[in-house]
Amino acid sequence: MVEFLISPFSEFEFMQRALVGVIAIALGGGPVGVFLMLRRMSLTGDAMAHAILPGAAVGYLIAGLSLPAMTIGGLIAGVIVAVAAGLVSRLTNLKEDASLAAFYLLSLALGVTIVSLRGSNVDLLHVLFGTVLALDDQTLLLLASISTITVLALALLYRPLVLECVDPTFLRSVSRSGTPVHLVFVGLVVLNLVGGFHALGTLLAVGMMMLPAAAARFWTNDITVMMVVSIAVGIVSGIGGLLLSFHAELPAGPAIILTAGGLYGLSLALGREGGLLWLAWPGKHLEA
Repeated sequence: MVEFLISPFSEFEFMQRALVGVIAIALGGGPVGVFLMLRRMSLTGDAMAHAILPGAAVGYLIAGLSLPAMTIGGLIAGVIVAVAAGLVSRLTNLKEDASLAAFYLLSLALGVTIVSLRGSNVDLLHVLFGTVLALDDQTLLLLASISTITVLALALLYRPLVLECVDPTFLRSVSRSGTPVHLVFVGLVVLNLVGGFHALGTLLAVGMMMLPAAAARFWTNDITVMMVVSIAVGIVSGIGGLLLSFHAELPAGPAIILTAGGLYGLSLALGREGGLLWLAWPGKHLEA
């Protein structure tokens, strides 16, 4: 059993790099996913994951599989779509979720078209599903930087973010920080999605944000503990998915997300805060 769990990471450098990458993604994406969930913005995260695709595709068209070009392109595209969706929702009768849906569908179609103009099917699969088993030093440094920036920013903005989750009206009545904090938070979402894009692709990057956060919600009501549990679930999902990919010869990105989905299902069934088992058999014998 020890050899089954340890040998892939001790013997193969690409597995070690993938492990570092998924840990970095979990450290940044887990807390961001918790706030997305508590702010009822889960589908916004999915929309933004698709929104970065055309920018990354333009970077690819200009410079090939260049990390700086695709990163900068993805960041620009994500910010443009977020701002455009917000403006449409404020200037028209269309709600923000509907405008985001429209923009992300257009972004996905445009991004796939741009990649197809120059690249092969392999390049398209790289953009859509990532290459977590082929992370280089430059990409690992980017992922580590993003997770560091995210943790520091959330530490500074923790109180207003929590207040906005609990009572946004009260926050607006006592402070003008609501809008700036929201914009910074959206920037962190885009930043983490761009980082996750390089490892898991545009279709799966949001999975390492939302599935661990949703699983953590079934174990605690405390936001700080929820973020810690979300990070832990993300790390376990990354390790389990990489091992599943290695031993079962499955694609690594989907294996990681499937593992996260399995942990979500386990939390849904057994979680102390609204899990199905605790709802089906309430009583003192199940109380803490």
